Amino acid sequence: MATVDDRFRDLPKNGRALPAFGLVGWRWISRNPAVTITPVLIPFIFLYFLSLISPPSLLPLEIVGAMLFTMQNIGSWVLGDSATWRIECSLQDMFVASPLSRVRYLFGVAFSNLIAMLPALAVLFGLLVWVGPMHGYHVTWFVVVTLAGALFTLWILFSAIGIAISSRVRTQREIWPVGNLTFTLLGMLSPLYYPITALPPLWQAAAHFLPTTYAALLVQGALGITPASPATMLLYAGLLATCAIVGLVISLRLYRWGEL
Repeated sequence: MATVDDRFRDLPKNGRALPAFGLVGWRWISRNPAVTITPVLIPFIFLYFLSLISPPSLLPLEIVGAMLFTMQNIGSWVLGDSATWRIECSLQDMFVASPLSRVRYLFGVAFSNLIAMLPALAVLFGLLVWVGPMHGYHVTWFVVVTLAGALFTLWILFSAIGIAISSRVRTQREIWPVGNLTFTLLGMLSPLYYPITALPPLWQAAAHFLPTTYAALLVQGALGITPASPATMLLYAGLLATCAIVGLVISLRLYRWGEL
């Protein structure tokens, strides 16, 4: 009699986790298209009210901030999925027993939520390309690469933070308040929707400890919204990478994998 291993011997055993998690994200959208609207609503609410009270010239800066805030907020989604799969569905026990490592699991959950977040990022990027030239800011290839690098760094970092927090959550009731409080607070403390010079001195000092601050300053400098020399741009990139590495190390140390 053929065993299960004999029947599936010719199938590839590596490289299947990430596409599988991506399929989870896609199925989420296909079954409930409203999922694509939710990530757009929160940043657009900020953009709408800011457009009423702030100078029109700041709109490109605010759109960039909305993109960074959207990517940062993916941490809340990762937290919710990972905690729900562990607490309610007991899926993490299956992954712990499988050859899948905790880092690959982190990337899988993060990639699944990125699929659901991409439509919002695409809408905001299209708005930036449309509105930017009206105010003298052109989206060049340098801007695109800088923006993509900042978004990628925030995606990895805040997904790791989300999954680390999820491993500490004990009940379903804790998921929503903990996730929203953590990531909304981090987004509000960083100068995403306004220049950092608009903040009080004490708030400016506190904001410099957050990685999203350097992501915002880096993209704003690439667009020319805020003056920044090449040396300053390199400094922002280095500080963003340093914050991301420190955050990743702390998150992975706090993350409980296969522990009670």
